[in-house]
Amino acid sequence: MSFTCKELLIKSKEKVLLNVSFSFERSFAFIGESGSGKSLTLKALLGMLPRELSVSLDYHASYTLQRGESIAFVPQNPFTALSPLSKIERQFMASRKAACGYLEMVGLEEHFLDRFPSELSGGQLQRIIIAMALSLSPRLLLLDEPTTALDEESKTVVLALIKQLQERCGFDLLFVTHDVATIENLCEEIGIIQQGRMVEYGMTHEVLNDPKASYTQQLLSSGFRQRSFRT
Repeated sequence: MSFTCKELLIKSKEKVLLNVSFSFERSFAFIGESGSGKSLTLKALLGMLPRELSVSLDYHASYTLQRGESIAFVPQNPFTALSPLSKIERQFMASRKAACGYLEMVGLEEHFLDRFPSELSGGQLQRIIIAMALSLSPRLLLLDEPTTALDEESKTVVLALIKQLQERCGFDLLFVTHDVATIENLCEEIGIIQQGRMVEYGMTHEVLNDPKASYTQQLLSSGFRQRSFRT
């Protein structure tokens, strides 16, 4: 599969907030500082932007961008993504039998369905959210810094799991992160975004090893890595 965004233009009354175009075959990562427009891009693709913003989206893919049907979303903070008042089973959009199958795909057992989110670790919660995303059979999976709230061990597990699941399920992957290290072996292509503009994009190893844009060079030379999670 492949995805081409010919234009994504987002405006407020005062200014242009985002104006980007990009394309990728299987997996793409957006890298940039806070406020650069990465999460804004995901929200636009999900149709989650406030009505006061003007959005123009021109894209080509073998699927329609329809949340809950062709696309699914994994947020950055698993601790706030689920209702604390309901057990995991009640938050799955699938039967218990089907939910067990998706949990098995992420390395979790059936008894997790009978637990409340507060009883689980961040890594376990994020794997459950990924299982819920898989239950939608997505063609495109959007991930907004999904390892930011995790410790190093859980981060390694989740990243390896995402790569394994993409190979198994065949979905396209669009990954937003501050942490270059998380996508070096996960995303084939990468885009560097600055103040709502794409300043450089291409194959991940080429951009990271031989950056052309001065902004990319500055990010990499400064040791740009994942920031601490903001509560």
